[in-house]
Amino acid sequence: MAHGTEHIEHHAHGPKTLPAVLTAPDFVAAWRTRMLVVAVAATLVSLVFFLVHDGPAHILRAYLLGFMMAFTFAGGGLCMLMLQYVSGGKWGLLLRRPLEAMARTLPVVAVLFLPIIFGAKSLYVWARYTTPTEFWQAAHQGLITEEEALTSIAKHAMLSKSSMIVEWAVIFGVFLAMMYFLQKWSVERDADPAAGSQRSYDKWRERFENLSGIGILIYVILMSVGAIVWVMSLDVTWYSSIWGLQFLVGQGFAVLALSILTVVLLSKTEPMKTLLRTTEQHDLGKFLFAFVMLNIYLTFAEFLIIWSGNLPDEIPWYLNRIRGGWWVICSMDFIFHWVVPFCLLLSRDLKRSKKKMVILTSWMIFARAFDLFWLIEPNFPDAARNLHLSGNFGILAYITVPVAILAVWAYCYLTLLMSRPLVNTNDPHLAEMLEPEHAH
Repeated sequence: MAHGTEHIEHHAHGPKTLPAVLTAPDFVAAWRTRMLVVAVAATLVSLVFFLVHDGPAHILRAYLLGFMMAFTFAGGGLCMLMLQYVSGGKWGLLLRRPLEAMARTLPVVAVLFLPIIFGAKSLYVWARYTTPTEFWQAAHQGLITEEEALTSIAKHAMLSKSSMIVEWAVIFGVFLAMMYFLQKWSVERDADPAAGSQRSYDKWRERFENLSGIGILIYVILMSVGAIVWVMSLDVTWYSSIWGLQFLVGQGFAVLALSILTVVLLSKTEPMKTLLRTTEQHDLGKFLFAFVMLNIYLTFAEFLIIWSGNLPDEIPWYLNRIRGGWWVICSMDFIFHWVVPFCLLLSRDLKRSKKKMVILTSWMIFARAFDLFWLIEPNFPDAARNLHLSGNFGILAYITVPVAILAVWAYCYLTLLMSRPLVNTNDPHLAEMLEPEHAH
């Protein structure tokens, strides 16, 4: 639609018309090329860390961080997509294609997990030994503590190399199956001969709701298993009753940030320029604010309960993250992950400013990665309660390796985003979003 036409329609208070071209604009291809360049450059720099002290160990730990970020977007995109189908609302029409593209990267993320399986012995105490005798021998030799031996033996059914492979296959197998049907039906929905009729709307709404309702429950259970095995078990003695829920909310935090970032950047041109009204952007900002508050509540509530209980079995996990230099990282995490987005999203004007929302959502993605660094690195004996930066160049792999992985993931994400129209045309909310803007 020409700019002049839009101007006339705005003042005439008439409905907008959907642009003729609904595919992603050309600059998305340029973004994709840049991601490929970043991936190659970051990979080459990361190889240098194989030559420094403790470099290989930090590369694998950093790889786990990068994988968890990629899984956050892919798995979290699938869950958010199902949440939208269950709850309905205009926000889903805006975010549906980005969320679908995120979910469709799950095959890539499944393959990205393979190096973690191969390097499990370097990451997890429970993966180094296979029998109770081996665990006790390692404890007597001082390689692990008696508590680690006892806990690993007790949790062997869930925490073992063979169990990890089975869990990986089940988690991604189920997620890929749900993703397949949601993507297939999304294409068929727009091609429905009865598209635009109430009968068509009801048919597809019921189909998506029936899968997504039970799908969300299945996703939460399997994602919790993955979060426990892949991250929480880095410290095999640590346990948390809300660990899975914390990761679920963290996924919503990051997925919404990336979705909003994508939509706002795409709104520079059609078709998203027509669809992303100030009202919808403001609503998305409020939705993002809700996840920020929930994230703060869950994380701080657990910390407060454990700290006030002061039990020897529970507090070492936090002591490892607030002593020996880690207090600085903990404070930065608090500011980056909570204070900054919470305070800024209180502003009505900021939620309505495209430029400011681009900056804030980009910051929130970085903050989520920084939080994962705080969760992962202190689990290892050489880092717990003892953060060394001087001379410890290997820790810089936490910058280059995740960047390489996320650049590869972003390349796939943008490729898939370009493969379909950016708008679901057979959606009852489309007509409402083409109404004139009433926000001021």
